Amino acid sequence: MPAPTPFADGSRVAETERLVLRQFTASDAAFALRLLNEPSFIENIADRGVRTLEQAARYLLEGPIASYQRHGHGLYLVELKPSLQPIGMCGALKRDGFLDIDLGYAFLPEFWSRGFALESASAVLNLVRRMLRAPRIVAFVSKRNTASIRLLRKLGFSYSGERNLDASSDPVSLFQLQLQET
Repeated sequence: MPAPTPFADGSRVAETERLVLRQFTASDAAFALRLLNEPSFIENIADRGVRTLEQAARYLLEGPIASYQRHGHGLYLVELKPSLQPIGMCGALKRDGFLDIDLGYAFLPEFWSRGFALESASAVLNLVRRMLRAPRIVAFVSKRNTASIRLLRKLGFSYSGERNLDASSDPVSLFQLQLQET
């Protein structure tokens, strides 16, 4: 059963001083298409092969939106207040083959270095603690992605080795954060 959200309409999952995090809908396909094709996304996360609006809508339906139904959480759209301009995504993912949920995020380059990733990731960690009551959360990051490694360390994550996300991928650094007393 999906975890309850703290907002009455169900689509907003968190608010910070400057940001709104909400569930994706298929109507966010144009933003997803742009974000998924940013060179930084392809280099640091993966090339999802999404090249059309239709593919972007399918990515959202089969990825984040399906995850809300299946796990009660997923990647959320991050919007600036008060304009609700989409600037990135941040959320908690449940990957097949991994016990723990993991923190994921990506932002359009023009919104880097302004604290938005830290602000939205902190909001997601609060949701994971409060709503999902997960004992720990992990994060996978490309070894070259020094900005993300710095962010994870600011959030309290510690390095925990290297992992392959799948048989065809290069190893990535694994970070973890204890959320609950064990």
